[in-house]
Amino acid sequence: MKKLFSIFLIAGSFITGCSKPKIAEIPEGAVPFSIYSGTLPVGTVKLRLVFKIYKDKNNNLSATMDSPDQGATDIPVDAVIISDSTIRFDLPNLKAYYDGSLQSDGSYQGTWFQGGTSLPLDIALIETEIVIKRPQEPKDFPYDVEDVMFKNSKANIKLAGTLTTPVGNRPFPAVVLISGSGPQNRDEELLGHKPFLVLSDYFTRNGIAVLRYDDRGVGDSEGDFAGATSFDFANDADAAVTYLKSHSGFSAIGLAGHSEGGLIAPIVANQSEDVDFIILMAGTGLTGKEILKLQGQLILKQTEISPEGLETYKHTQSAMLQIAVDIDNDDEALKKLSEESEAYGDLSKQDQQIIGYDPKTFEAALKALLHPWMRTFLTLDPRPILEKVKVPVLVVNGEKDLQVPPKENLSEIKAALDRGGNTDYEIHELKGLNHLFQTCETGAPIEYSLIEETFNEEAMDLMTRWILKRTAD
Repeated sequence: MKKLFSIFLIAGSFITGCSKPKIAEIPEGAVPFSIYSGTLPVGTVKLRLVFKIYKDKNNNLSATMDSPDQGATDIPVDAVIISDSTIRFDLPNLKAYYDGSLQSDGSYQGTWFQGGTSLPLDIALIETEIVIKRPQEPKDFPYDVEDVMFKNSKANIKLAGTLTTPVGNRPFPAVVLISGSGPQNRDEELLGHKPFLVLSDYFTRNGIAVLRYDDRGVGDSEGDFAGATSFDFANDADAAVTYLKSHSGFSAIGLAGHSEGGLIAPIVANQSEDVDFIILMAGTGLTGKEILKLQGQLILKQTEISPEGLETYKHTQSAMLQIAVDIDNDDEALKKLSEESEAYGDLSKQDQQIIGYDPKTFEAALKALLHPWMRTFLTLDPRPILEKVKVPVLVVNGEKDLQVPPKENLSEIKAALDRGGNTDYEIHELKGLNHLFQTCETGAPIEYSLIEETFNEEAMDLMTRWILKRTAD
């Protein structure tokens, strides 16, 4: 997920990428032979990998891989090779492979290779598969569920989503959910969690219709995600509002945006007369450049980076972000970025790993800084946009959010709404919650996948009560 992770901290999409990986087909008659598990250190994130080896009646071996912390299972392993002293798994779909050497205790000490990057990975036998518990995911749906398609005429694309509608007397208020940054499906699925599935279920059980949809170019939605900016995503959300407006039975239509979605919601509210209220869930009150500086430093402080490494990161990141803002020519900007990144080469191996720096592969991260979405995000200031919002606004932010820090962002959002003369707003800093609105210890992204809770119920209840109150009669 980009999910507003600092561009220099490798995020959880390292293994599977942003789209769902292909599902392996287990050979007929093959039975489980052994299961190996290990933990891969990816920047500030630790990802568990599970290799399941199968044997058929002719003793031929096959294998699959799970990345449970990313919610990915049965990823195809094209070849598994076991000798007296080594083991190898080939995963060409991920442009990856693993090489391990047998140890005296039966474990393997080895290296994970992917896309030019290599990371240490030791694996050992486990008796049972790792089961990720997500107790809030609904088991039944006591309301109407409809798969829908709607058109963004400006982009000439169709977007696919799910509309959930309460059972009972209409009309109901309706909410469009807008996901955060990075390619997201309609459930905003990441790290084994489905926040929008859980949130839409809670809203709908309590009398609020919900439309959630796959981002353009993701899942069943048409379009090109890679070339889009926040303004393109705003047009997608606007199209969702238009779709709901064309249907009878909704008393009011609102937007609830998470992270970057909280930046997009005010844009849509200002360009559409059909938006009756907005909710900013960890929405930003600062420019992208300001956000990335804050979040990068806060997240790194939760790691074992050295004081020297942190200072080098702060100085180098600031310089790089300014280059991306100031220099329009990509080739010239990339040259300057490469020169600045050389400062990371003097750091310890541990600090380099925490930051996500590898001189062989870091150019990809530098190029990402020059992507149209990133260039737009770095300079996009939500404050003048918020000043123009005239509909009711609910702002919620986790107290321990390290990606959109509440102290700095909530004060700027409040000031912007006040300058614009909007008096119908509420702002809540929710105790003990992180960027995903999970109950947490530190707020560090490394905790996201380890927490069973997907979305804190008190936070969902707060939003539900506010919507029902604002749309009553």
